[in-house]
Amino acid sequence: MKADIRVALVGNPNTGKSTLFNILTGLNQKIGNFPGVTVDKKTGFCQLPDGRTAEIIDLPGTYSIYPKSKDESIVFSVLADKAKGMVPDLIVVILDASNLKRNLLLYTQIADLKIPVIVALNMIDVSEKAGIIIDINLFAQKLGVPVVPISARKIKGIDQLKTTIAYANKIALQQDTIDVDTIAPKLVAQIQAEYKIDNPYLALQLAHQHETLGFLTPAESDRIEELEKEHAFHSQKAQASETIARYNFINDLLYDTVKKPETAHDETVSNKIDKILTHKVFGFIIFFAILMFIFQAIFSWSAYPMSLIEQLFIKLQSLISKTMPAGPLVSLISDGIIAGLSGVMVFVPQIAILFALISILEDTGYMSRVTFMMDKVMRKVGLNGKSVVPLIGGFACAVPSIMSTRNIENWKDRMITIMVTPLVACSARLPVYTLLIALVVPDRNVWWVFNMRGLALTAMYLLSIVSAIVVAFVMKFILKSRERGYFIMELPVYRMPRWKNVAFTMYDRSKTFVFQAGKVIIAVSIILWVLKSYGPGDRFAQIDKAFSQPKYTKTMTPDSLEKVIASEKLENSYAGVFGHVIEPVIKPLGFDWKIGIALISSFAAREVFVGTMATIYSVEGDADKMESVQQKMHGATNPDTGKPVFTLAVAFSLMMFYAFAMQCASTVAVVFRETKDWRWPAAQFAYMTALAYSASFIVYHLLK
Repeated sequence: MKADIRVALVGNPNTGKSTLFNILTGLNQKIGNFPGVTVDKKTGFCQLPDGRTAEIIDLPGTYSIYPKSKDESIVFSVLADKAKGMVPDLIVVILDASNLKRNLLLYTQIADLKIPVIVALNMIDVSEKAGIIIDINLFAQKLGVPVVPISARKIKGIDQLKTTIAYANKIALQQDTIDVDTIAPKLVAQIQAEYKIDNPYLALQLAHQHETLGFLTPAESDRIEELEKEHAFHSQKAQASETIARYNFINDLLYDTVKKPETAHDETVSNKIDKILTHKVFGFIIFFAILMFIFQAIFSWSAYPMSLIEQLFIKLQSLISKTMPAGPLVSLISDGIIAGLSGVMVFVPQIAILFALISILEDTGYMSRVTFMMDKVMRKVGLNGKSVVPLIGGFACAVPSIMSTRNIENWKDRMITIMVTPLVACSARLPVYTLLIALVVPDRNVWWVFNMRGLALTAMYLLSIVSAIVVAFVMKFILKSRERGYFIMELPVYRMPRWKNVAFTMYDRSKTFVFQAGKVIIAVSIILWVLKSYGPGDRFAQIDKAFSQPKYTKTMTPDSLEKVIASEKLENSYAGVFGHVIEPVIKPLGFDWKIGIALISSFAAREVFVGTMATIYSVEGDADKMESVQQKMHGATNPDTGKPVFTLAVAFSLMMFYAFAMQCASTVAVVFRETKDWRWPAAQFAYMTALAYSASFIVYHLLK
C-alpha cells in the first residue's frame, strides 16, 4: 500500500503508544526490520478524513534520544538518516497527561530537530480524575504545535487526532525549546558547515552519537571525533547542561499551563495494592502462585484445542489417503507436508494462551511490578527481571517463550534469556520422560507418600531449571556488550485489561509463529520424510521381494507383516543408514542405531521419539498408545549381548540427552526469527548438543 504521508509515533514507555498504534492501524499492520539492524519495525496504515492514507511507524519507547539500548538508538537514527528514506513527514509525540514533567524531556529534544510535531495528550481522563487541570490552548500556544487530548484506552479523541494529522502540511514549525547554540557553539557550527546540516541540534547529536550511528561512514565518524578533540568537547558535560536547560523550559511551561490540587489526595489504590503485591515476602508468594496458575492453564486449557487440531489433521490425512491413489505423492503430502503443518498448528493454542495471559498481566500493570521485584535476584546470574516470564513459559513451550523476550530492552540480557530458555523442560519432553521412566523406575512409593516415578520426573524438571541458571551465569561472562544494564521502569497504575488488545495479541503472535517458524518446520519435516521413505540402491525392492515369500505371508497377519516390512525399510532407508553411520559416535552413550534414528527423527519435535520407537520396534496395534510402545521397548534385547536394550543406564542417559539437546526445529526457527542471524541458533545448537553428549556420557558410565 502506498502512503501519502509518513507519521512516526514517539513516546516514553507506558504512555499508551502501542495502544494508539493499534487503534490507528487496526489489523492493517506488519512487522519487518529497520534497515540494517535486527530490531522489529511495526508499521501500519491509517485512512485520514481527507481521503489520504498515512503510513504509521511505531518507534521503540524511549525516555530520551540519548539511547541506552539498541531499540532506543533506532529513534534518533530514523529521524536523522535521510538516506534510508525513513524520515517521517510528521511526528506524533504521545505524552502521559498525568506525568508531563517526565514526558516533556523527550518532546523538547524531538521538537528541536525541526520535524513537524503533533502532541497527543494521552490519559487525559486519568489526569482529570487526579484533579490535574491543563490549559490545552495555552499549552499548545507555548509549544507552537497542535495539542490533541485523547484517551487511547477509551478510544476518545482519535477522530480529532486523525483530522489534525490530515492537516499536518499546514502546520508551522514549532518554537525552539532551548538555545542550542550555547552548547559547544564552535563545534556545532563546524559540523554544520562540513556536513551541510541546517539544524544545530542535529549537528550536536552527531557529536554525541557518531560512534553508534550506522548511517555515518567510518571516515565521517573519525572526522567528528577529531573535531571533538579540537574543541575539547565533553559529551557528558554537554548532556548535563542541555538537560538542565530543558527542565528549566519544562518547569516554566508547566507553571503557566498546569494546575495541580493543592492538598494531597489520600493514598492511591495502586499504592495500596503495591504494598501487598510487591511485598518482599508476600509479593514473591503471590507471584509464584500466579505463575503456577499460568503453568497449569497453558497445559489444561490448551489440551482440548490441541487434541481437536490433532484429530483434524488425522482426518485430513485419512481423507487424502482414501481419495487419492496410493503412491509417493500421497505419502509426501500426508506424512511430510501435512505432518509438518500439524507440528506447527498444534502449538497455536499454547502460544495464544500464553500471550493472552501475559497481555492481561501487562495491561493490568502487574507485569511491571514482577520485573521490578525479580530484577535484583535475576541479575546475579546474568539475567534481569523481565527474564522470569520467558523462563517460566518454557515449561509449556520454548517457542512462545522466546518470542516473549522482546520486552527485554537490554541486548545482552535478552540474548542470554533466549539462549537458556530451551533448557527449561517443555511439554514436548514429557512423553519422552514418562515413557523412559516407566521402563526402568519401579512404580512404588517412598515414605508412603512420594511415588518413585513422580520423584524421577520432578528431578528432571528441577534439573532443567538449575541448568538454565548455571548456563546463564556462565554466559554472563562470555557475552560482551557495550550497553549498560540500566533498569528504568515507570510503574503504571492498575487498570482493567483491554480485552480487544488481549485478543489482538493472541492473533498477532499466533500468526507470526505460523508464518515464520512454520516455514522451517515444514521444510525439515519434508526432508525427514524423504530420508525415511527412500534408501540407497534396490534395498527396498529386495525387502519387498523377501517378505513376499509364503513363510511370511501365510504365518503373519497383514498388519504385522506390514509393520515388519516398515521396520526393515526404515533400517535400510537413508535415515537408517545414517543411524548406522553415527552409531559409533553415540555408542559411548549406550545408544544403538535404532535410538540414533529416533534422535534424528525427533529433531522436528521431541515427542516424535515415541512414534519413531513404535515404528522401529514394529509395535502391534495402535502405535500411538504409550502402553504398547513400553511393552515392546521393555522386551527389546541387544542382539550381541542378549541383555535388555533399555537398562537403567541407557534410559537415564537418553533422558539426559533430551534434557539438554536442542531437538526441536521450531525452536531453531524462532531463535533465528528473533535474532535475525543464523549464528545464534547455530551456537545454541552446538553448546546444547555438547552439554547433552557430556551429561549422557557421564550418567551412562556412572549407572551401567
